[in-house]
Amino acid sequence: MALRKLVAGNWKMNGSLEALAELDAIAAAAREQAGVDVAVCPPFTLIAPAAQRQPGLAIGAQDCHGNAKGAHTGCVSAAMLAEAGAKLAIVGHSERRADQHETDAEVQAKAVAAIGAGLTAIVCVGETEAERDAGRAVAVVEGQLDGSIPRDGKAATLVVAYEPVWAIGTGRTPSTADVAEMHAAIRTKLGALLGGEGPGVRILYGGSVKPDNARELLAVADVDGALVGGASLTAAQFVPIIEGAVAASA
Repeated sequence: MALRKLVAGNWKMNGSLEALAELDAIAAAAREQAGVDVAVCPPFTLIAPAAQRQPGLAIGAQDCHGNAKGAHTGCVSAAMLAEAGAKLAIVGHSERRADQHETDAEVQAKAVAAIGAGLTAIVCVGETEAERDAGRAVAVVEGQLDGSIPRDGKAATLVVAYEPVWAIGTGRTPSTADVAEMHAAIRTKLGALLGGEGPGVRILYGGSVKPDNARELLAVADVDGALVGGASLTAAQFVPIIEGAVAASA
């Protein structure tokens, strides 16, 4: 079935109060292109001012802690994010899995915490170049889903983002056939894990999505949106991707 597409921007460790001016044109495009959902995930420090500046635009976080509170210096709970105005939280991004050595169990705990706080959890999965070259791409992603997806997950509050690690920030993009194969495998796995909820969980593609390839990628079967990195930092780059999602939905 055709699901409503979601285009989510991940600003990573970029942005400033001045940069929030970019949200004005992004929010305007989100209102004009009403056929898709749009979200922007800035650094923690910008969540509250972003939500205040554009209350009609979904603002998300790039991470959350798996516990509600406690002695976790430097961490932020899902409830804190919701209080700041966040509506979503990315968990298990490949950069956190690699740089912070996050395990599937930790990612699952974060997803559960996010959903419990009223946020939508965007759970990221994806293989490295070595894993793909070894013919293990699908098996790796299925294993990550096994360990990272909350077993009582619901389509209304759970999103999966497939990010081929080797394509992030490199300018390399898998073929549409590669994307279709992986998204089909993810869809099947979600059905096995979540039963009737599986078909309704949106699966985003995230790997060097840009204005010139967005429409083609977003037209692939079971690609229900995009998780966009660097191209989400400016309206000039992000708005054409939103428009590409609308065109792919037509």
